Amino acid sequence: MRVALAGFLHETNTFAPVVAGLRTFETGGGYIPLSRGAELPERAAGVNLGIAGALAVARERGWDIVPVLWAGAIPSAAVTRDAFETIAGEIVAGILQAGTLDGVFLDLHGAMVAEHLDDGEGEIARRMRAAVGPDVPIVAALDLHGNVSGELVTTVDALLGFRTYPHVDMAETGRRAAELLHAIMARGVPLARAFRQMSYLVPIPFQTTDTAPADALYAELAAIEGEGRGVRAASLFLGFPAADIPDCGPSAVVYADTQAAADAAADRIAASYAAAEDRFDGDAYEAGEAVARAMEIAAASGGPVILADTQDNPGAGGVSATTGLLRALIAARATKAAIGLIVDPDTARKAHAAGTGARARFRIGGHPAVPGDAPVETEAVVETLSDGKLRATGPYYGGTALDLGPSACLRIGGVRVVVTSRIAQMADREMFRFVGIAPEDQAILAVKSSTHFRADFAPVATRILVAVAPGPMPLDPAALPFTRLRPDLRLSPNGPTLGGIRARRVPRRRANTDNVRSNREKRP
Repeated sequence: MRVALAGFLHETNTFAPVVAGLRTFETGGGYIPLSRGAELPERAAGVNLGIAGALAVARERGWDIVPVLWAGAIPSAAVTRDAFETIAGEIVAGILQAGTLDGVFLDLHGAMVAEHLDDGEGEIARRMRAAVGPDVPIVAALDLHGNVSGELVTTVDALLGFRTYPHVDMAETGRRAAELLHAIMARGVPLARAFRQMSYLVPIPFQTTDTAPADALYAELAAIEGEGRGVRAASLFLGFPAADIPDCGPSAVVYADTQAAADAAADRIAASYAAAEDRFDGDAYEAGEAVARAMEIAAASGGPVILADTQDNPGAGGVSATTGLLRALIAARATKAAIGLIVDPDTARKAHAAGTGARARFRIGGHPAVPGDAPVETEAVVETLSDGKLRATGPYYGGTALDLGPSACLRIGGVRVVVTSRIAQMADREMFRFVGIAPEDQAILAVKSSTHFRADFAPVATRILVAVAPGPMPLDPAALPFTRLRPDLRLSPNGPTLGGIRARRVPRRRANTDNVRSNREKRP
């Protein structure tokens, strides 16, 4: 089988302050950098990405592969027109130059919005189909957070989504998608498909598949495929809730030998999702309250207690620079505490100029586009310096080489701050270790992440708390200024629709947190 492979990944927060230009894809920002031709299998080998799983299947199945191009960038505002047209154009040109193909494997996200396109993946699929014709199978691996459109479903032969959040199964999903592509190529006949869009959004931190109710929803997918009713692939996409487009939201996509089997399975997934609405809730704490609670827990039970700075999660369009949680740690005189990453190239440069051991005045972090945020002006000690190069070995990054640029560990009393020059989601313990912080020895770890950190931090955590501080990604999707969503889509579980009353919800607080533990705080 002669198969072309390509990838183009971006999760778009249409409310975020920074767009994704071509340079962001060239550097990767937590992904491998933009890779062409023979660079692609070399750089993707052994990494937790869909394309890596597909390449493993290609070797095992003896495919004659045509690696075209792979590019990914950290979530942000829309992909610029120039970046989209440059990358998509190069992929299509590579496909056209590849000659006769038996199939195409695509590694996509599912929630890409460009400056000139609502449905990035649908447009890529449309151009791909025009390039290869109606009979060449196209199969794509997608993120669990895909905002899947009907056009994408009808244009490609199959879509398969991740089943874990944190996404520790990206490579495994690529493997499953590639195996299904092989089966479709061998079969020579398209599969029946069914597509259902569902009715409510879920806040990002509470989508985790480590706890109820998402754990059971995703376990059901494997059960559906294993019941012997001809279902070849079943996917539940929870959707990325910060996209002001008509196709924003959760969906089910099923492929089967018969239309009846596909429809029955899709209806079953949709019904299970509807039934879970009351359970998609969780606890969150204002920054000061989160720090106070973490200090109490650490004093009584030891640490580390993890604080997820969810509203500045760069995995959802955050800038990884806001200072609300840092201010709360300093104000509470927290000790044995660390926070990262604060992306601030100027502070990193100043720390390198001052040198290890120096005490100096710094103006740390802050982002002018985030209401209520400002730099922290303080005296700090430069504890360690780094060039920012590390290999993230935890389950989420899966061995990805990161280059965070000139970096430093600054100490403010008992609080250590990891300052970097480049952005990446804090989802790996190596992202503390590279500046000399042993995360397991800390009482409190504040991370710029919503959920992916769980893959590497949960095994050592005493407790996990969701903290709410100023940032570009509101915890509650209902707080976003939507204008273009489907009229029947509820903006949060049991929440309002776009046309209904849109009261801002304050994160729920417990009157007695000593005796009640949220599902979101339990160790997976």
